[in-house]
Amino acid sequence: MSARRFNGLILDFFGVLTSNMVEVTTQFVLREKLHPSAFLRAWSDPRGQELYRKLELGEIDQAAWNTGFAPLIGAEPDNLMERMCWDLYPAHEVLKVAKQARAAGIRTAVLSNSMGRQPYDPYAPYDLRGNFDEVVLSGEHGMRKPDPAIFRLVLERLGLTAEQCVFVDDSEENLQAASDLGMTIVFSLDERVVAQRLRMLFGLPDL
Repeated sequence: MSARRFNGLILDFFGVLTSNMVEVTTQFVLREKLHPSAFLRAWSDPRGQELYRKLELGEIDQAAWNTGFAPLIGAEPDNLMERMCWDLYPAHEVLKVAKQARAAGIRTAVLSNSMGRQPYDPYAPYDLRGNFDEVVLSGEHGMRKPDPAIFRLVLERLGLTAEQCVFVDDSEENLQAASDLGMTIVFSLDERVVAQRLRMLFGLPDL
């Protein structure tokens, strides 16, 4: 029997193990009765980018992000992150493949640029530490994707080389960084397509 080509599966959280983030933020804007481009404008604003950078690095907490981002988007700051993620649902097909891969002896990890954990914890319903071998959240380490250092950290924790791993993300910038290190990459847009692609790469049967 030939050796398995890949021994590690590394998954982003938002937009990979969850609903598509474009759809999530679109629903938020509609629900809050904001201008259709409100989120995109705020996210593209250098001030918005800096708030996300600081939050992901753990330099500010979620409450500070709520307070800073609210005026950029034209919304109230109270529990803004939770309100924004109201339509964040599990990507069951990808979660199913991750469980299947781990049961087959493939090392699995979540590598996420964190959005904070207090007062709203988006990770809580997923029991990541119970369902994956390793969990690396950017805010806990003071580095974030696409910094190669955070990819090297998760590889070290898995005990694998980049060439042994498949990385899934919904950001082309993050995918490029992983590819540059030698990982095989999968772009996440539709959970069923991702699940099918992963089963093919790892030689897993359809369920």
